[in-house]
Amino acid sequence: MVGDLTVGQFNDSYKPIMDGVGVCVENYTRWLDEKYGTAYAIVPHVPRYRDNDPFSVVRYPSLPLLIMPPYRLGIPWASPPVGALLTRTRFNLVHSHSPFVAGRMAERTALRHAIPHVTTFHTKYREDAHRYLRSNRLVEIFINRVVRFYESCDAVWTPSEATRATLLDYGFRGEITIAPNGSDLERPTPDEYAKYRERGGRITKLPEDAFVCLFVGQHRWEKNVELIIRTIGRLNEDDRLSSPIALVFAGEGYASDMMRRLARRVGIGDKTRFLGRIVGRERLKAVYARAEVFFFPSIYDNAPLVMREAAAFHVPAVVAEGSSAAEIITDGKNGFTVPNNPEAAAQVLRRLMDDRDLIARAGADAAETVYRGWEQIVDWAAGEYLKIIETKKRRMRRRRNT
Repeated sequence: MVGDLTVGQFNDSYKPIMDGVGVCVENYTRWLDEKYGTAYAIVPHVPRYRDNDPFSVVRYPSLPLLIMPPYRLGIPWASPPVGALLTRTRFNLVHSHSPFVAGRMAERTALRHAIPHVTTFHTKYREDAHRYLRSNRLVEIFINRVVRFYESCDAVWTPSEATRATLLDYGFRGEITIAPNGSDLERPTPDEYAKYRERGGRITKLPEDAFVCLFVGQHRWEKNVELIIRTIGRLNEDDRLSSPIALVFAGEGYASDMMRRLARRVGIGDKTRFLGRIVGRERLKAVYARAEVFFFPSIYDNAPLVMREAAAFHVPAVVAEGSSAAEIITDGKNGFTVPNNPEAAAQVLRRLMDDRDLIARAGADAAETVYRGWEQIVDWAAGEYLKIIETKKRRMRRRRNT
């Protein structure tokens, strides 16, 4: 069946509203469509955005999700043509990346065609639920519904051991397969890196001698962005720094304006760049190349693929001790860990500023141990899909024969 697979990738976010899960969906769809048959990305419509992907993107109607901008709430029932397309397309398997609207669409499509439904658990939903529901009872009802969704699927994947532990903590007791995330940013040659770094300097408008700490991702307090800003604020108070310090944020989210105000309050407003949403991958490569370290102390994220993207450009990650992100980091070897405290984190960054050779060695090691290309990961996934499809067929034959 390799070369004849028809797979739908369902998710509640996609370009131009990009997050790690959206990038995951894009790359699954791209490589499956290029190497294994036909793949569709089934995702919410975003006004005034035109798709130009080399594969089919099916957009269902959506409305702004006011409690969590810039995300959107899908309303697929408002588009009969999308329903008709999902009915007539001869899928072999569907893969969802969310237990909500997109996940339910995948579930119905799988039932309609009597095909397997694979799902990936990406996100710590309990933390989000506490933020918006503000009731422990309602949060547990919500989490129980999430768990029941995963229990209904034919196969459940998580991108890391830490993510697996989170789902088990929610009460899920089924089998879980680890399916790591990758990066679609290829490692540059030295000449390419130099050109990207030069362009990154123009984009950020920072001097070449500036020590740049970079964050790429949604601007949400859950990402521990306050620690980033306060840490750089503390570092900026040190008049013995060997070079100027700079902070760059790429992305968007509900906390963007508050983050700007906090940066000004701690005295680094002029040293902080907010680049906004970056959709073009070439532009993003330049931003990564300009950074010395990738400061990502999120406690919220399970398996941030932005760390793999940074590693492609020999930029080591600085992560919070004990976080899920720290699972793939060996402190001082392929990245660095810091306490979840601005003063202590600033001390670590100060030592790194004084030891650029250590950063270079960690960046080179990260390129070998943290970086993974999406093509090899989707090759593995396609093989798993075939096994799951055959298992589903055997079970259905047994049921017919009993």
